[in-house]
Amino acid sequence: MKKSLLKIFLLSFILSIIQNSSLAQQKLDTLLPVRGFCIAAPDPKEIDTFIKFINEELAPRKVNTLVLRVDYNYQYESHPELREDSTLSKGDIKKLVYACRANNMRIIPQVNLLGHQSWAGETNKLLSVYPQFDETPHVKMPEKYEWPNADNLYCKSYCPLHPDVHKVIFDLIDEICDAFETDAFHAGMDEVFYIGDDKCPRCGGKDKAELFAGEVRLLRDHLAQKNRQLWIWGDRLIDGKTTGLGMWEASYNNTYRAIDMIPKDVMICDWHYERADKTPVYFAMKGFNIITCPWRKPVSALLQTEDMVNFRMQSSEEMRPRFQGMMQTVWSDAGTFLDGFYGRLKDEKAGGDTAWNCFRAMYDKIGQLK
Repeated sequence: MKKSLLKIFLLSFILSIIQNSSLAQQKLDTLLPVRGFCIAAPDPKEIDTFIKFINEELAPRKVNTLVLRVDYNYQYESHPELREDSTLSKGDIKKLVYACRANNMRIIPQVNLLGHQSWAGETNKLLSVYPQFDETPHVKMPEKYEWPNADNLYCKSYCPLHPDVHKVIFDLIDEICDAFETDAFHAGMDEVFYIGDDKCPRCGGKDKAELFAGEVRLLRDHLAQKNRQLWIWGDRLIDGKTTGLGMWEASYNNTYRAIDMIPKDVMICDWHYERADKTPVYFAMKGFNIITCPWRKPVSALLQTEDMVNFRMQSSEEMRPRFQGMMQTVWSDAGTFLDGFYGRLKDEKAGGDTAWNCFRAMYDKIGQLK
């Protein structure tokens, strides 16, 4: 009799724990539907270490969305000429996919499109293999890159009106999305300084907002054919002069008007790294779903998390679902981040303002929302 009562008690206790855990998860999903982490895809030799990080660090913190910046670090079969020297295989990708699936985590690949086709003094794969796609071929890459410079060169862009560029891009998008078995794709599209260049025979003289919006629509419509969603960074859709956010976090070249020309089902990833600017409200009022993205300042990330929860709690029924959540961004390679996270690397110059400290602080805050 006593054994039966003990079994009943233990069963009731276990069921209570499960129920409380489920209720806590539901509350967290209500407050922050998207709890994301964005980082460069790991090198092939780092796959197992990164999967350990997924299992032991991301999953326990209830991260449910992983954005991996792949770019040309994959063994593309449709365009092998665009592979970097060290690239992920399809088998490597499947390991990541299965690890995320086991942890109920959505995985989304990113390939930088339109802008960010070069970095410092080096042209990236697309324009080095297909130089005819270059929006500004008259701007030569410097031996030693410095900013500012006479050409206003930050990163190269491809010409969105070149007749052959989208055949290549669409092949890459389809292949990487199939490999990741995903229902979304992140196209980057941040910090586009070269667009509608006066010397471009196709884009010269055209409205830069219409050019940017046209590229967004093309990418969105292509993805929609296979029921996939387009994600982009939001900076080019903000007026940098009116808001005072400047040319990096917002636009000085009039692309911001594109916000009224693109489909509302594009997911906007709104990044601000110095302050908790309230631009999520702007995007939500324009009808977009929005994710706030911090980087390296824990204090700002905590304020942004509080804001996102308050936006959801204090908004109308129409606005509330547009505030989707938070996503930590990392702008180093995966190995460097993991070295910092596990204490193998110290950044004396940054002090406490590092991506790994920001990640910990933000997800500690999110953990308290349960």
